[in-house]
Amino acid sequence: MPRPVHFEIHATDPERAITFYTAVFEWSFERSGPEPYWLVTTGEGPGIDGGLAQREGPMPDPDASVNAFPLTIEVSDLDMLTREVEQAGGTVVSAKRPITGLGWIAYCRDTEGNLFGVLQPDPSVE
Repeated sequence: MPRPVHFEIHATDPERAITFYTAVFEWSFERSGPEPYWLVTTGEGPGIDGGLAQREGPMPDPDASVNAFPLTIEVSDLDMLTREVEQAGGTVVSAKRPITGLGWIAYCRDTEGNLFGVLQPDPSVE
């Protein structure tokens, strides 16, 4: 059964977001790779860690809708999973792309418009 393994925060101003999450939750951030991306460590014990990315596109209007950071679910076959998302009435909003040393990721929306990530691990990805 696929389980959540990662969350991701998209930020218009990543440094401002890092300052916020460090002050409020004492999370730590480490820059990862050439893209503006940081790994987020949320603490010890049960739970999951995540990432912080430069937002692609304009900042959502906070008064118009709920804005959230996406949860990522580990899957064994990303291509099959994205087909199943579409067959179930969801949409693929960001096509499969590589994450060096980690695997392949895509972003989807469910039938209610909620964004989530799906990750197929593959450490050989460059």
